[in-house]
Amino acid sequence: MLKFLLEKEFKQIFRNPFLLKLLVVMPLMIIVLFPYVTNQEIRNVKLGVVDCDHSTASHRLIQKAASSPYFRLTDISSAYNEALRGVEAGKSDILLEIPQDFERSLKRNEDTQVQITANSVNGTQGALGSRYLSSIVLDYGNEFREKEYHEGFSGMDIPIFQTQMNYRFNPTLDYKVFMIPGLIVVLVTLLCCALTALNIVGEKESGTIEQINVTPVPKSLFILAKLMPNWIIGFLALSFGMVFAWLIHGVVPEGSLFTVFVLSALYVLAASGMGMVISNYSKTMQQAMFVMFFFLITMMLTCGLFTPLNSMPEWMQIITKINPVLYFVEAMRLIYLKGSSLSELIPNILWLCAFAVFFNVWAVRSYKKSV
Repeated sequence: MLKFLLEKEFKQIFRNPFLLKLLVVMPLMIIVLFPYVTNQEIRNVKLGVVDCDHSTASHRLIQKAASSPYFRLTDISSAYNEALRGVEAGKSDILLEIPQDFERSLKRNEDTQVQITANSVNGTQGALGSRYLSSIVLDYGNEFREKEYHEGFSGMDIPIFQTQMNYRFNPTLDYKVFMIPGLIVVLVTLLCCALTALNIVGEKESGTIEQINVTPVPKSLFILAKLMPNWIIGFLALSFGMVFAWLIHGVVPEGSLFTVFVLSALYVLAASGMGMVISNYSKTMQQAMFVMFFFLITMMLTCGLFTPLNSMPEWMQIITKINPVLYFVEAMRLIYLKGSSLSELIPNILWLCAFAVFFNVWAVRSYKKSV
């Protein structure tokens, strides 16, 4: 029975291409949400400090950096390798390494090198955050000079600071490397969710759904037959996106393809299930399109695809936790840029599993088999 249902679904897919309609909800959502989610100013960057000096001068520098609205002190370590593990785990975004004899070098007017290491998975955040922190260090040097001058060391030169930049995971700060994994997610989302959302409602308008409703086909089998072709389309879209990213931009995942496809399989289940729920509750193609794009635009703008989540208001950050796109975008970027494995993506896997079960169970229960 499943074979014949699948044959029918593939024939309908190839025979019924649809045209996108002009939407009214799209500009409305952009106007409402953009002021909250398109803030380009980098704030609340997680700052880790490696204090190898443990002096009064190093303590004051840490306090000055932590008091800035751009940084939030999350870690103080005594060893660089320990702090670097915090960056890899997402505990810190930028590291400030204060060398030994930092205070003594300042007082002796010797060259002082302070190293800044930035997690540049998000190239914009890494570059701007490094510049902000470098500016704070230089300002501290001027303040130190003025303090020493007033305490009787007149005639001393400005301490010379040297900052060494070390960008992790995206050394070239290429914005495409950061955006392409997210755009692949957009491609999979649009195809899986859009095609599925227009599936059942299309049969409602054409009248063919009544022929299915009078058959003894179980609801679960009918929904499965509706979803399986869209799963195949989702994997084809993923494959094409990854191939084009490699051929045109030279962007390839640092992690394994197996990890990519495991996460993608879970997300395709969730996205197609959500589209089926929309289709079950819609009566016309136009209504399904409006509802679908309402949710798609909202999810795209609140998944961290274009702007850092930390720059959003706190209430918006809470809302993003129920966005399935957020967890797949985050996982794809971690796989592409950091080479994360399945064990490191367990929270994302659990969230995607929960969304997949939730939407597909909802899809089966919300379908009304009536003539």
